[in-house]
Amino acid sequence: MTTQASGQVVYELKHPFKNGTTHFVFEPLEFLAKLAALVPRPRANLTRYHGVLAPNAKYRSLVVPTPNRREKKRRKHAIRSERALAVDTDRETDRPLAPLSWAERLKRVFKIDIEVCPKCGGRLRVIAAITESNVIQKILDHVHLQQAPPRQPPGRVYGPITTEIQFDVS
Repeated sequence: MTTQASGQVVYELKHPFKNGTTHFVFEPLEFLAKLAALVPRPRANLTRYHGVLAPNAKYRSLVVPTPNRREKKRRKHAIRSERALAVDTDRETDRPLAPLSWAERLKRVFKIDIEVCPKCGGRLRVIAAITESNVIQKILDHVHLQQAPPRQPPGRVYGPITTEIQFDVS
């Protein structure tokens, strides 16, 4: 995409059309209108299902498993009671609201089991998560350790991880 001296926007196609078209020339406002048409509506589901997986498909119930009414009602009641408990009290609950806790996510992605003591194999409980690098460095300096390079997940490349976790052995 380039602009001409007259201010028009020139968009070059990767592959020419069958009729030989290789470029499109737009006025700036027209080009913005074309781009704006590509932006999805806010909170719109971008995954569209067709055929038997479509929401109103005749045979969808034969293909897609659905929980029975009792399970739906139990799940809805559990979510409501958890929200009410979170609003009524300031204490944390042991049951996570997310399907996977962050400890389980660490175990899945980085193959780190932070709930098991590496020395004795006992059960560990998280008491704090520190994310500020200057605080982490102060703690490491205090216990006379050098900051180890962060672990990388298997087969993936991520930026540096700057978290240190404290545990209370229970």
